[in-house]
Amino acid sequence: MGDQKINTITEKKSRTKFIRHLLNDIKSLEYMLENGLIESGITRIGSEQEFCLVNKNWRPSKKSDKILQDINDPHFTTEIALFNLEINLDPQALKTDAFSKVEKQLKTLLEKAKVSAEKFNNKVILTGILPTISKKELQFNYMTPQPRYWMLNDMLKNLRGKDFRLHIRGVDELFIKHDSVLFEGCNTSFQMHLQIDPDDFISSYNWSQAISGPLLGLCTNSPLLLGRELWSETRIALFQQSIDTRNTSHALIDKQSRVSFTKEWATGSVIDIFKNDIANHKIIFSKDIENDSEQDLKEGKTPNLDALCTFNGTVYRWNRPCYGVGNGKAHLRIENRYIPAGPTVIDEMANFAFWVGLMKGRPSKYDNMPSQMDFKDAKSNFVKAARTGKESVMVWMGEKISVRDLILNELLPIAKDGLKKEGIDQIDIDRFLGVIEERAKSLTGSQWKLKNYRHLRKYLKQDDALMALTKATYNNQQGDLAVHEWPMIKDLPKTYQDAHLVNHVMSTILYTIDEHDLTELASEIMVWKKIHHLPVENEKGELVGLITWAQIEDFKKSKSFKNDSIVADIMMKNVYIVHPETKILEALHHMKTNNVNCLPVVQKNSLVGIITIKDIIT
Repeated sequence: MGDQKINTITEKKSRTKFIRHLLNDIKSLEYMLENGLIESGITRIGSEQEFCLVNKNWRPSKKSDKILQDINDPHFTTEIALFNLEINLDPQALKTDAFSKVEKQLKTLLEKAKVSAEKFNNKVILTGILPTISKKELQFNYMTPQPRYWMLNDMLKNLRGKDFRLHIRGVDELFIKHDSVLFEGCNTSFQMHLQIDPDDFISSYNWSQAISGPLLGLCTNSPLLLGRELWSETRIALFQQSIDTRNTSHALIDKQSRVSFTKEWATGSVIDIFKNDIANHKIIFSKDIENDSEQDLKEGKTPNLDALCTFNGTVYRWNRPCYGVGNGKAHLRIENRYIPAGPTVIDEMANFAFWVGLMKGRPSKYDNMPSQMDFKDAKSNFVKAARTGKESVMVWMGEKISVRDLILNELLPIAKDGLKKEGIDQIDIDRFLGVIEERAKSLTGSQWKLKNYRHLRKYLKQDDALMALTKATYNNQQGDLAVHEWPMIKDLPKTYQDAHLVNHVMSTILYTIDEHDLTELASEIMVWKKIHHLPVENEKGELVGLITWAQIEDFKKSKSFKNDSIVADIMMKNVYIVHPETKILEALHHMKTNNVNCLPVVQKNSLVGIITIKDIIT
């Protein structure tokens, strides 16, 4: 999540000072580009590994701060959620065994995290979205207790003027309102960096946009959120909506999201990209900056461009241009932000080598992408890949082609040439790109998860199926097999005994009835859906009662029975309710004490589920 030493920008004096530094940074970067002060002629790669922490029950942990302290390694840092951490790997010169070096360091650091996590009965999992995350783990008390995250939450809410709303439609649909930015914490990625020569930056950047669709289509592994089957890479929609600061308006305003694929091919230089972002997005954070970048240049120093980097860290392009300083030299790089974490290290390294190979192997005819491809085709490819993954049909240079065929016939040869040109060892080229080839012919992470989740749901409740899927993911990650080699889940647990809260077992498939509807309609719905309880709502959608099959049967036998009787005439008005965080044993006690077999589950005055005796004992 970037620099921790930031401030809100509400105070006028600090805002003015920060903006002055930001404008000076733009001028300084222009000067550096014009005078050849940006490093060129050498390529380095770098990466950031985000990962999840789960407790013994495969649910999100709250112990990242303790685990981070125990790890005691500057490569590790916090993320916004207490169930995530991040590793910043060392940059490597792109030559010979660069990817093997990254792989070795990544495995070493993950093992270090694993050892520390085990001290707290936690486990490390690589996955784009942890299947067992529930709304309970997205409450404020799961946010990492650091000022940056609190300020981000408050600032985004203030800009929106209301709570966050998510609406993602896939096979299932998720439509939910939430009071914090913590939905962003569901996302874990493997971010990849590639240093780019200044003179080639725009051509490289546009090429990185063009290949994003097919690359994402092959790398998806995040199809589930809160038990719903959504997009093949749900992170794409989730991240955009969870960080969105735009507010609705009666006017038709074409306003750019902070999380964006952008709207057109880049032109000019990297300066123009930064200028466009400053023009399009509000400045939400500032930073106390001691050195002025223009003064640094006058003194012969390489400026850090702190204001520009701070601002750039709040604009979340899926391909993000970055400025940095290493060993006293300034450089430019592209940060690939759309690839999910996992499913295994070998999968991640294959994705990394494939992306770098494609970037470095770019055929000369693609130096000018606007002459080769409509930008909206590139953007459409990216959205389709996020939605339907490897099943997508891309539009590539005006022709329709499947992700599989595009990878195998067009892009793999380019990537191989690119890695050979950079002198990467042939054994690494064959090993990593061999994984890409086999995955294109077999299953992606999303396909494996969905196939197994649907199988598990035939035998298990949703919560148990999600835990079984998470456990199987973890177990498969302990080996060195890429996801296309993972076996299907065969051993099915009857149930997980650790389910202890109502939201672990409640049904979220809700059938409700209006208080003014005919009692006969309530009766028919119960017969049609084979249920014995119906929550009753008023015209505002508020829970006002409960009607049961037994009540209807008793009413039909009574003298007051009429064919035109309505639900409000016989419903139970004093309804016993529980909340998602209510303990199951407590819910069971309520049922026995009050002689009921069903309890509506309510959160913030909204009906979110229903729990019955059958849910508890089966």
